[in-house]
Amino acid sequence: MTRFIDVPGLSDYIGKTGVETLIEKMVAYLEQDYRRWNDFEKSARLASHSDIGVIELMPVSDKEQYAFKYVNGHPDNIEYNLPTVMAFGVLADVATGYPVLLSELTLTTAIRTAATSVMAAKYMARSDASVMALIGNGSQSEFQALAFHKVLGIKEIRCFDVDPTATAKFTENLSDIEGLILTPCGSAKEACEGADIITTVTADKRLATILTPDMVGPGVHINAVGGDCPGKTEIHADILRQGSIFVEYEPQTRIEGDIQQLAADHPVTEMWQLIADNRSGRINADEITIFDSVGFALEDYSALRLLFDLAEQDGLGSFIKLVPELDDPRDLFSLTKDGKVAAKLRKVA
Repeated sequence: MTRFIDVPGLSDYIGKTGVETLIEKMVAYLEQDYRRWNDFEKSARLASHSDIGVIELMPVSDKEQYAFKYVNGHPDNIEYNLPTVMAFGVLADVATGYPVLLSELTLTTAIRTAATSVMAAKYMARSDASVMALIGNGSQSEFQALAFHKVLGIKEIRCFDVDPTATAKFTENLSDIEGLILTPCGSAKEACEGADIITTVTADKRLATILTPDMVGPGVHINAVGGDCPGKTEIHADILRQGSIFVEYEPQTRIEGDIQQLAADHPVTEMWQLIADNRSGRINADEITIFDSVGFALEDYSALRLLFDLAEQDGLGSFIKLVPELDDPRDLFSLTKDGKVAAKLRKVA
């Protein structure tokens, strides 16, 4: 049977173990898989765009396991009381094609995105970074803040959102985190003052300029998370030209990331090269580094792999009959006969 993890099951599990614990485990799984980058069959995600959003499929595989994620991005969903991002995914056995795991990935994607951000910052940000500007205080913001506080030791988050209620939600959710200072700001520029790391995680799908050159000082690491589709940006092109740019999968980021503003031959470095060689992406303390993050299928593979291991170890989730289990695998038609086989299957389950 197929393991199944739904939102209530994962939410209950995280409530017992803690978001930070799962983020730390996710970082370890991400690093393991990025170190074996060349083992994977990779492609840019398959995107179906409309005027109001996008629906995507994100596949990746190695010789043993295949994974895909279904995910959307609809910034106006808040008007319908729906999340702007919703997702689910499958992990399957390459040898047989059997789906070993079907899981929610909406909550998981927020965790894996934050884990990817802080993993990148480990290799790109200054080692003494302690203050982070967080521009965009929506669904992803708390996860980013917790990741950088727990894994990288960030002590202060200077937060801003064009919607003050989002910032209020953010500060209330994290008000009890020991050792973390939350400083609401009146503008993005104010939030960036004195920041060692700037994280942008906005939802509006348009060519926006959230960061301008006057907001970015020497030595800053930029964690650009919000730009993730054609026609959507957050970073002024002059900042990109001034800094060293790191990406997940270059063919995809050229289309979807902030670097869509630059010439096709503008130099970038794929992040796996830093992780595989265990080397810093930073040349000196004054260099500006930029992680142009758009989200890549390998990260969902890592997330699904972690969820499957947690299900095996801790009993997370349940089992469902997602595909038929028959006495004679050739006799699929038997499932249509007078309900006897269906009754048998229900009894076994």
